[in-house]
Amino acid sequence: MSEAKKVVEALVAGGQATAGPPLGPALGPLGVNVLAIVNKINEVTKDYAGMKVPVKVTVDTETKEFEVTVGTPTTSALIVSELKIAELLSPNLKAAVKEVLGSCVSMGVTVDGKDPRDVQKEVNEGKHESVLGKEE
Repeated sequence: MSEAKKVVEALVAGGQATAGPPLGPALGPLGVNVLAIVNKINEVTKDYAGMKVPVKVTVDTETKEFEVTVGTPTTSALIVSELKIAELLSPNLKAAVKEVLGSCVSMGVTVDGKDPRDVQKEVNEGKHESVLGKEE
């Protein structure tokens, strides 16, 4: 690969990529037509609607030509698609928040600088009812 080639990798919603983050800020400085790249990504990922799909954009910074390569969606995205179910299985907002917090735990992500397990305890204790409402 020559020095003139730059690779941008991103996880996009199938057929719904936009010129906003993460693509726009990564591609804009390369001097390419971001909208043309986004349109190409949407064209090649339209069959993955409703799924997060990894894409790789290889840009020749001298000629401004680009190539879009589509990776394989995550296993969970493929299962969700195959079962034709919504991503969140929760019956209400509070349960959905706890489900997302559980995913944060497995990914090592903090929430406002806190361990997600601590935030789950706060939700269970009713500390966020002003936002989430009462559990039914």
